[in-house]
Amino acid sequence: MKRVAFVFPGQGSQAVGMGQEMYNEYDEVKSLFQAADELLPQPITPLMFEGPAEELTKTENAQPALLLTSAAIYQVLQNEGVRPVVTAGHSLGEYSALVAAGVFRAEEAAVLVNKRGQLMEKAYPSGQGSMAAVLGLSLEDIKTALQTVDTEHGEIVDAANINCPGQIVISGTKKGIELAEPLLKEAGAKRVLPLNVSGPFHSRLMKQAAEEFASVLADVEKADASIPVYANVTAEKVLDQKEIEQLLVQQLYSPVRFEETVVNMLKNDELDAIVEVGPGKVLSGLVKKINRRTTTFNVQDPESLQAFLTWYKEEE
Repeated sequence: MKRVAFVFPGQGSQAVGMGQEMYNEYDEVKSLFQAADELLPQPITPLMFEGPAEELTKTENAQPALLLTSAAIYQVLQNEGVRPVVTAGHSLGEYSALVAAGVFRAEEAAVLVNKRGQLMEKAYPSGQGSMAAVLGLSLEDIKTALQTVDTEHGEIVDAANINCPGQIVISGTKKGIELAEPLLKEAGAKRVLPLNVSGPFHSRLMKQAAEEFASVLADVEKADASIPVYANVTAEKVLDQKEIEQLLVQQLYSPVRFEETVVNMLKNDELDAIVEVGPGKVLSGLVKKINRRTTTFNVQDPESLQAFLTWYKEEE
C-alpha cells in the first residue's frame, strides 16, 4: 500500500460552490453537512453553495466551511480505503487534520472553529490589524526588520506563516506593517503584498483570543490521535490529546511552521505522495516549492478524487 500524508488547507482557500459537487455525489458528505447545519448558529451549507462571497469570507464562516469540506472529502477517501500515515494542516487546517486523526468529531469541530473565528474577529479592533506576504527574503532578515519596527516605533509585527522558501507572511498592527514594508524592501524583499484578512492572526496580538479560546477548547470532547499529526507550533508529530489542546491554544499567536513540517514529513515518513484534501491547491503549490520532486495530489471534487484513487490503487 502506498504511503501518503494528508494536508488540509486553511483560511483563504474558501470559494463559493466549495463541496457542492461532492455533496451531490456522496451521501456521507450530505449527512455531515446536514448534521453540522443543525449544530451551528446558522446553517453553513447554503452560504457555501450560494454565497455571497463576502459573507463566506468572514472568519467565523470560512473556518467551519473549510473544515466541513475537508472533513467530508476525508470521509469519502476513508470509505474508499485510503489511509494516510500522517496528517497536517495549515493554521485552521490543523483542525481538519485532527478530525482525520480521530481527535475531534467533524460536526463538533465545525462548531469549535466557528467559535474560534468569532474570538479571532473580536480579539483586535477591526481594521487596525493586518497581514502581508513577504517574497524573496530570509526569515532572519525579516525578523531583523520587524525588531526595528518594535524597538523604534513600539509597533508589534511578527512572522506568522513560514510557508516555503521565499514566502513568509507577517502579521501585526496595520501601522507596524506599513512601517515594516520599506525596511523589508531595503533588506532585499522582492515584494510585500497586503493580504485581505480581518485581523493580525498568528501574532502576539492574538493572545487575548487564545486565553478565551482555551476555556472553549477545554469543554470539547476529544481523544488521542489515532495517527500522528504534525503541529503547526512545533512542526513535530503529536498524539496526546492534552498536548494537542495546549498546542492549539498556542497556535493562535504562534507562527505556522508549514515549510518545516513538510521537510520533516519528507525526511521521516517515507512518503509516496502528499495529498491536499479540501478546496484549492495552495498547499500543493507550497509543497512543490519546498521540494519539487515530491508527488502531490489535490482532492476537492469527484474528478480530482478519481485521479488520485486511480494512482493510489494501481499496482506498484
